Amino acid sequence: MNPGPHCATVSAVLIRREVSADIDHIHAVHRAAFATAMEADLVTALRADKGWLPALSLVATIDDQVVGHVVCTRAHIDDAPALGLGPLGVLPTHQKQGVGGALMHAVLAAAEALNEPVVVLLGHTTYYPRFGFVPAADLGIEPPDPAWREAFQARPLATYDASLRGTFQYCQPFNEL
Repeated sequence: MNPGPHCATVSAVLIRREVSADIDHIHAVHRAAFATAMEADLVTALRADKGWLPALSLVATIDDQVVGHVVCTRAHIDDAPALGLGPLGVLPTHQKQGVGGALMHAVLAAAEALNEPVVVLLGHTTYYPRFGFVPAADLGIEPPDPAWREAFQARPLATYDASLRGTFQYCQPFNEL
């Protein structure tokens, strides 16, 4: 069926795991998405850290071009395993088109499939609640820096247990920011 001359063809956003050929493209996405190179450099440092979880480093592609990236790494709430989400970046030319949302849904689904209990992040309080994030303090999860309290959020997953309470700790590269 021909969509006609007045219909635009929209390419599908595909989400998949990162592969080694994506590394430079991921760096470029984060460099373009943020005002500084901090997030791009953070992803490089995370990839070299023991907290790196390859199954939770996802890219969004359109027509085989990497246009977005999200990663979750191993974190802890006191001594219990948890996930730290971030960074999430989308090329400016593809922002506000659902790419970030698709990445969020995919990484949360992947974390669920891996039986992770909770995903924690520091981020916009108007963006992340649409994905089920709540103030982490409501779950008894405290930020490593009290100044983060307002933007510090958590998303309990199916295996979450309400007894999982304490101070959150990202993997080491976050401590070097």
